[in-house]
Amino acid sequence: MRRANPAAFSMHTIAAGRPAARHHIAISRWAVTAFAVAAFVLVPIATIALIAIADTGTLWSHVLVHVLPQSAWNTLVLLTGTGIVAVAVGTGAAWLVSAYDFRGRGVVEWALLLPLAVPTYIMAYAYLDILSPLGPLQGAIRWVLGFDSPRDFRLPDIRSMWAAVLIFGSVLYPYVYLTARVMFVSQSANLLEAARTLGVGRAQLFWRVALPLARPAIAVGAALALMEVLNDVGAAQFLGIRTLTASVYTTWVVRADLAGAAQIAVSMLVFVMALVLLERLARRNQRYASSAQRPRPMPPQRLRGWREAIALGLGVLPVVVGFVGPATYLVISAAKRLDFAGLSPALLRATLNTVSVSALATLVVLLAGFAVAYAARLQPGRATGLAARVATLGYAVPGTVLAIGILIPVAAFDRSVDGFMRSSFGWSTGLLLLGSGGALVYAYAARFLAISVGGIESGLSRLPLSYDQAARTLGQGPGGTLVHVHLPLTRTALTAAGLLVFVDCMKELPATLLLRPLNFESLATLLYGEAVRGTYEDAAIAALLIVAIGILPVILLARTGRLSRD
Repeated sequence: MRRANPAAFSMHTIAAGRPAARHHIAISRWAVTAFAVAAFVLVPIATIALIAIADTGTLWSHVLVHVLPQSAWNTLVLLTGTGIVAVAVGTGAAWLVSAYDFRGRGVVEWALLLPLAVPTYIMAYAYLDILSPLGPLQGAIRWVLGFDSPRDFRLPDIRSMWAAVLIFGSVLYPYVYLTARVMFVSQSANLLEAARTLGVGRAQLFWRVALPLARPAIAVGAALALMEVLNDVGAAQFLGIRTLTASVYTTWVVRADLAGAAQIAVSMLVFVMALVLLERLARRNQRYASSAQRPRPMPPQRLRGWREAIALGLGVLPVVVGFVGPATYLVISAAKRLDFAGLSPALLRATLNTVSVSALATLVVLLAGFAVAYAARLQPGRATGLAARVATLGYAVPGTVLAIGILIPVAAFDRSVDGFMRSSFGWSTGLLLLGSGGALVYAYAARFLAISVGGIESGLSRLPLSYDQAARTLGQGPGGTLVHVHLPLTRTALTAAGLLVFVDCMKELPATLLLRPLNFESLATLLYGEAVRGTYEDAAIAALLIVAIGILPVILLARTGRLSRD
């Protein structure tokens, strides 16, 4: 983002006939708001750190011996396997649609993003039913082979680590695909043609030139995918994988041991910091520049005949596994459920709860994100820059960890307010934040504030500072400039950020499970509960609604990608 000159601000303020002191007061208010937002995000992380150094007796030794070894090993294996699958599929798909031209390439290019609309827990939920011994796939295979009973023929159990790796990789590869495709498309044809003149064949062009240039972007996409793995709780439990996230949930909810869950959450932060460090190391000293102001993009090679068919098949396969298969199953199951029992009142209540809480959280996130981004624009410097970085930390912290860090201070606040009201006025406020859903909105805001800050900063960075200065010379103060200039011109960025935040809030499962009020069900928790009970058909409609709404940001990303390339 372009940095402003504070002296220029003061000079234009005086030119507009306003005292410089009033301008600095207005700027300081935005900065104070940004610091307050950053502090609220930092509170749950600091709470977890304080629990880690607190004396819990023999609890930590028990967790260290009996819980952490197996959970940490499963988490490490799942992260490694998912990373390999996501990087291989995402990078390969990105190179396929960037370097080759074939019939159907335009459709495949945006369809490869569709698995982003399917949360990992819905993917696991769908394939558990599809691939079960009594499911449609094994039933069709037995019918073809002439077997009548699952005892005569059955596929390996899907509740296993290998299945979890494939399912997570099939859903999360678009993170790598997005970042790698942008890098491949933006690579200059001059570099690739120079490599060809030096004797590099077409097959080696990817390994020796394109891939090394795209390595930083691939590392960013892989880190995002693996953070989603760490945040998952539903898919791991459905598939019988005891990860650190699943252990936190089980220790807290099933065993009613909040301190033990907090100790495990501390270990998860180690994994998060390791992922961030690995991503930074992968991008270390990786800086590439082109001498041309507008480099000529790499021309795709036209494929024909059997090569064209293979390319189309390779491009369609991840879409079929990651989206078409589970989406078709959900549509069929939802139609059967609607025909049999119609829409249940519980589903309608869950939909209303999901939309209302997600909308409220989105409003909070947009307001807080705008305050942080706007403070960095009005008063650039280390302080506001640090506030922006701290405010975006929550996205790297799994929902279960944030939930624990939020529960303790929020519960203390509820107790303090209730005690004060009892002693002063003789009536109880009860669980003011925990019981009203305020804690859940807090968790959503802390986790997804990075999306808002990043999107709004991007929108504001496209506005030249001359707009601000022109508004000041016309007599507009910071407030008038905000209302008449910045808000109208950043409307697109605000809308895109709001859409992404709303869908992410709607899909969030771990934080919702742990911080929801009593008798509160969202679409995600309703699906989770039905799947745990084994009543898959009752959860199909909720899953279909989540996937249908999740397609919205995919459409936005596909449209953004087309515009950027045009």
